[in-house]
Amino acid sequence: MMNDLSIVRSLELPHGHIAAGYVRNYIWDYLHGYSARTPLNDIDVIYYNKDELDEEIEKKLEQQLRQATGNQLWSVKNQARMHIQNGDKPYQSVEDAISYWPETATAVAISLAADNCLTYVCPHGLDDMFECRVRQSPLFKDEAYYQKRVRSKQWEDLWPKLTLIGL
Repeated sequence: MMNDLSIVRSLELPHGHIAAGYVRNYIWDYLHGYSARTPLNDIDVIYYNKDELDEEIEKKLEQQLRQATGNQLWSVKNQARMHIQNGDKPYQSVEDAISYWPETATAVAISLAADNCLTYVCPHGLDDMFECRVRQSPLFKDEAYYQKRVRSKQWEDLWPKLTLIGL
């Protein structure tokens, strides 16, 4: 994890973080006593740069990460443009953007600062993630999508200590 964070830091992305399942799954694996990490579907890297909204930049960054790590799971998204895809008002920051993500426990991002300290962004706090609760984020309004998404992930099979709220 520290190696991945260091590589992402080397990209010097404005407000760059690794987010979502990469962080959430690590915590849930730890809380369940797993000695190996649960396989990831992707590795979400997010950043915020309202001055460069070209999606091609994100594709180039993904290629850099894939070459640096040999891992094909990298997904890079500039949160300054994601409001268009999501039908929201323009996001003002990484924290604002992830506050609209479907689950509170997923709306978490971490980065490695220049002094090698971890920093994090978690607009809904960390309680749900650390207490193994899955609940809909208050700013995510599509309840049917939330329910379908959580059911399709089958997280309760992977992490039986989870409490699913609103399903």
